[in-house]
Amino acid sequence: MTQVPHSRGRFGSCSVRHSCWGRHSAGRRPGGVTSAALAAAAAAVVTAVPAVGHAAVARPHPQWRCPNGYVALTFDDGPTASTLPALLEGLRAAGARATFFNQGNNAEARPDLVRAQQRAGMWIGNHTNTHPHLPDLGEPAAFREILGTQLTLRRITGRWPTLFRPPYGETSEQIRRDEARLRLLEVLWTVDSRDWAGASTDEIVAAARTLQPGGILLMHDWAQASVDAVPRIVGDLRDRGLCPGRIAFTPRKVPFGDTSFHAVAAAP
Repeated sequence: MTQVPHSRGRFGSCSVRHSCWGRHSAGRRPGGVTSAALAAAAAAVVTAVPAVGHAAVARPHPQWRCPNGYVALTFDDGPTASTLPALLEGLRAAGARATFFNQGNNAEARPDLVRAQQRAGMWIGNHTNTHPHLPDLGEPAAFREILGTQLTLRRITGRWPTLFRPPYGETSEQIRRDEARLRLLEVLWTVDSRDWAGASTDEIVAAARTLQPGGILLMHDWAQASVDAVPRIVGDLRDRGLCPGRIAFTPRKVPFGDTSFHAVAAAP
């Protein structure tokens, strides 16, 4: 098992287990996945399935140039009703697109917000159903956490997500086999905004300035400081000749703690 060192907070998205997500999923009932659905969905995945599409795409600024490449802005744990509308508006106004890693239970509770992400041209990924420590669950519970969210997001959006972020950045060989069964690309991050630890807007903007071409920034859609940081982050990227992009597979290993992953920001 690969477990990110949360106590140091360098790579993990929580310094205390469950501390940065529990309050956002409290009272939201996890969706159950039956054995029949599990088997049927796993079998269906061997056939081609469309990726999440977008009815309307946020248009980049007309003078936007990307000579130095792309970075990915990512938001975990949503959709969160209290902050998502302002976040989507901030991204729209800046002409930027981002990737939202949604929890299945939150999506089930507010499918309208997932559809709002889709209409805004955002990319939608899987962040499990209830945000557990996946490697601790064992099988088939861990697989059900991932599959349940796939089914929920497909039902809401009509599309099959292709991106997956394990909660806390915790992964293992078994989790990666589960991802492969569902044709999911594991997406970790290269820069942690530390919004989950109470980072200020200024601190989040400063963290984003360390992004290198191809890099991926971790944020959370419930963090007001990150919502407020978006216009400044996008402005700084434009000044650096960088653009927000989609997440794609790369054959190279991107370091992450004591492991690595194969995702990079690329042109939309």
